[in-house]
Amino acid sequence: MALARGSLLSRMVLATKGGIWPGVPYDSSAAYLRSALDASRRRLGVDVIDLYQIHRPDLFVHPRMLAASLTSMVASGAIRFVGVSNFTVAQTEALAAELSFPLATIQPEFSPATLTPMRDGTFDWAMRHDVLPLAWSPLAGGALGDTAAASDRAPAALLDVLDGLARRESVDRSAIALAFVLAHPSRPVAIIGTQRPHRIAAATQALAVRLDRSDCYSIIQASEGVPLP
Repeated sequence: MALARGSLLSRMVLATKGGIWPGVPYDSSAAYLRSALDASRRRLGVDVIDLYQIHRPDLFVHPRMLAASLTSMVASGAIRFVGVSNFTVAQTEALAAELSFPLATIQPEFSPATLTPMRDGTFDWAMRHDVLPLAWSPLAGGALGDTAAASDRAPAALLDVLDGLARRESVDRSAIALAFVLAHPSRPVAIIGTQRPHRIAAATQALAVRLDRSDCYSIIQASEGVPLP
């Protein structure tokens, strides 16, 4: 495949996930994770995955057993780094305590419309342990996009604040939303999740936006709908 044959692979971090089995729905057993990893490597046409994340926590696997599976994958050379997605702070800590190497990433949902990682200790834990957050759905599933349809799915007050900042910065609303995600001191990476090249190019506008504290707190207040104490 293109990734395996081209020079692009050497300039990127190849990341994927495992642990979801439709109908089960979550399975982090050693046998299933290994089969899922091997299937991913075959589909991607590579021998090694740079970053392998557990997609969602399996509530019926002990963190010690999960750590053993991940350790085996690293030791075998099949993966280089390990992360978790959609884990609570307690679940992340329980797994991290069983690993002999640090987690590389966590992946919470985070956007101007979903502030949970700022409030539940997720980002605080990441900063304490120098773990990189990968923010999924930074545009709230498209609700913070620039179309009329998107505007019907987000709080009007939040959109008003984002649009005002967008006019000030001469960018679109999406760029302000992404800039808010990037502004957090845990230094999240925003997973933009589009297959359209022009949207990927447009997303880079966020890198030129500088939001100060007043801007960020105005977004938070509009998102939560209550004044900050």
